[in-house]
Amino acid sequence: MGLSAKSLFGETPVRVSVDLLENLLAAYPRRDFQVRLWDGSIWVGGEQPRFTLVLKHPGALRAMFLSPSEFTLGEAYIYDDFDIEGEIVAAFDLADYLLRQERGLPERLHLAELLRKSPANNSRRPGPQPANLGSSVHSKERDRQAIGYHYDLPAEFYALWLDQSMIYSCAYFASPEEDLDTAQQRKLDYICRKLRLRRGDHLLDIGCGWGGLIIYAAAHHGAQATGITLSKPQAELAQERVRQSNLNGCCRVEVCDYRDLDPSRQYDKIVSVGMFEHVGEALLPEYFSRAWNLLQPGGVFLNQGIAYSATYRRRGPSFTDHYVFPNGELVPISTSLRAAELSGFEVRDVESLREHYA
Repeated sequence: MGLSAKSLFGETPVRVSVDLLENLLAAYPRRDFQVRLWDGSIWVGGEQPRFTLVLKHPGALRAMFLSPSEFTLGEAYIYDDFDIEGEIVAAFDLADYLLRQERGLPERLHLAELLRKSPANNSRRPGPQPANLGSSVHSKERDRQAIGYHYDLPAEFYALWLDQSMIYSCAYFASPEEDLDTAQQRKLDYICRKLRLRRGDHLLDIGCGWGGLIIYAAAHHGAQATGITLSKPQAELAQERVRQSNLNGCCRVEVCDYRDLDPSRQYDKIVSVGMFEHVGEALLPEYFSRAWNLLQPGGVFLNQGIAYSATYRRRGPSFTDHYVFPNGELVPISTSLRAAELSGFEVRDVESLREHYA
């Protein structure tokens, strides 16, 4: 049940925070959560809340909403202004509601005044720093820096939440209850079948990650597989996994930019899974042209990546761009298909795996 700010808290920083919560969430229809303030007080509590929003200090809401955006909310989380206990995914609906609210001028002014009453916190916990990339956008050096920022993290970190093969892209589920390992193996098989992969085919994997796909293609389809990545730690682990799988004779991994591939080396099939987001719209013609020129006549290129809707418009700066995938760039499917066709490709298959990704 909701607690009265005036009767319970008086004129204190707690009162200001509760006033803010009541204004921010006045029209929010769901009460499947609770808020715990830094002094242990509970505001709004269901009988069985799915999650608890924990405000760590009196200025937490100021840090989150003085200039509200995905970016400021993400920073407030990693700098420990607030935390989520319970089902963190369940909190996304609340975050979306808070960021998408359309408010009139009087309401915005009232909220701004309340936020300014909240004290600023000058003792934030140190957190990860955003990427600081030099060089021009999508130059080889800048791309190398961007990939290193994300993918050079220890493999043990990724192993905490990826499948056993360390496939860092969406799986292919037979049902929502299926486990991730099974769904990722199904995805690898699905990719190989879409490529019409045959024994002895020379396969190039652009952005091979930790080697899961090339190992699968060699072990299950008899392919001669080459994987490239810009991350040296990825390449080292991928090559070690190739050795452990006794596939040295038919798999190899190189640290290489796709723009530096030897054009005289030809492949029967080319695949790129989850690397496409790093290319950039301006370089799509070069990306597809290089793939086209590396393919044998009649070859197949399978490109899997995340796309924006052509009608999507972002509000404010992106937390992901600064702290997760710097230099990443999503484009509509229509944009990538046009670039592929202008490079010579005939589009034979387009499929959305949206539900599988979720």
